[in-house]
Amino acid sequence: MDLEVEPVEEVDEAAVPAGVDAPSYVLYGGKGGVGKTTMAAATAVASARDGTPTLVVSTDPAHSLSDTLETEVPAEPARVRDEDPLFAAEIDPEVALASGPLGLEEGALGPLETLLGEEAANPLGGSMPGSDEAAAMRLLLQYMDDTRFDRVVVDTAPTGHTLRLLELPELMDSMIGTVVRMRERFGGVVDGVTGLFGEDTDEAEGVDGLQELSDRIERLRAVLRDPQLTDFRVVLVPEELSVLESERLLARLGEFGVPVGTVVVNRVLQDPAEVVDVGADWLVAPDHEDCEFCARRWDVQRTALERSQDLFRGHEVRRVPLFPQEVRGETLLRVVAACLEE
Repeated sequence: MDLEVEPVEEVDEAAVPAGVDAPSYVLYGGKGGVGKTTMAAATAVASARDGTPTLVVSTDPAHSLSDTLETEVPAEPARVRDEDPLFAAEIDPEVALASGPLGLEEGALGPLETLLGEEAANPLGGSMPGSDEAAAMRLLLQYMDDTRFDRVVVDTAPTGHTLRLLELPELMDSMIGTVVRMRERFGGVVDGVTGLFGEDTDEAEGVDGLQELSDRIERLRAVLRDPQLTDFRVVLVPEELSVLESERLLARLGEFGVPVGTVVVNRVLQDPAEVVDVGADWLVAPDHEDCEFCARRWDVQRTALERSQDLFRGHEVRRVPLFPQEVRGETLLRVVAACLEE
């Protein structure tokens, strides 16, 4: 059976948002495949429409930001719209980490950099597990100080990766504290072996580098935990497993003190006109009366939605309908943004 899908046409410009009500840093997280990239791209497009310099960055190793924006997105931030100050980047973890630990210049940790490099080496070859999270942290720190951007929107890696990213500051802080205490306790011994790293090595460089690294980690932690600066938005689809996964993510984020202001329920099988009014006749509604498949799927989704309302009480819950077209390009991203800002 041939299905005719209407082409994506223009929407009522007055109905789609120019600008967003969001803090400086917006992070979209959740299970893989729920639409985080779509939400991040839509938020960034809307944010830039009112002239706010906005960077959208993907830290997911399986990038799809270029496809969603329908433009080539480089590994380093670059402007991708002529009419709006929209910048984008798809992080290459290996390249990001090659320039030094969490943004420190090469050699900043002195002899400890060599030791840390050996510790981080993967004996099985390839990238060390968690390298994408470390790269994300390194670049987030860098972008916080980049005066080109007033808002940074992050399409995070899937849930497990995101949690490891949030655990990394605690791990690094613990490691740094241990090394500093060892230096204080065994300073004489350390002085005696610094020659092993070269005669010109200044052992104070390592201590200074560690302190700078610790300060950067603490700053990132503070930013992630400040609801005035950061909104971690959880994305899910209206299915029981996705709701359960999101429940666990919310609990873990709560353990880290990371604020979750918004929960986005994506691909809801209902009439788009019930979610957002953008004056678009080409937005096809599902037929719950004559289509048995649609009716059954809607029953499944309604059950999940009822549960999600209880789970996410106290958060802003936004619904994004399931569109007949794949969400790619400016027009549909504006519709999604309108759903997020309703």
